[in-house]
Amino acid sequence: MAKLNETQIQAIKFTLLSISAGVVEAVSFALLEWLAPGWAYWVKHAISLTLSVVYNFTLNRRYTFKSAGNVPKAMLLVALFYAVFIPASSWWGDALAKLGWFDWIIKIFTMIINFIGEFLWWKFVVFRGTENTNDLAK
Repeated sequence: MAKLNETQIQAIKFTLLSISAGVVEAVSFALLEWLAPGWAYWVKHAISLTLSVVYNFTLNRRYTFKSAGNVPKAMLLVALFYAVFIPASSWWGDALAKLGWFDWIIKIFTMIINFIGEFLWWKFVVFRGTENTNDLAK
């Protein structure tokens, strides 16, 4: 069996932590569906996604990418991704919801797109040059 390289190990860790972030997103979305059923899809989506991102960023920065880099800079780069992703996914989600798509189908589809885009952005933009620099990497 071939030994996994660092990027493959990061992808596995990122996947596992993203699953837990997905749980945060799904639970918060479900709570909003229950507590605020009249709210537009995009509002519930934006709130649940934001909670998930903060959680996911914190854990992946420490355990997956092991970065001791500048936190405000990394958060700004993450915010740039979401400055595009949240409006785009809110737009397509709201459009699909108005076409009669079930909210949970939209949410799962959007979470998969987010997962792939987020890993690539974080690996090659946010944490580039600062990987394996924290106390866990030593």
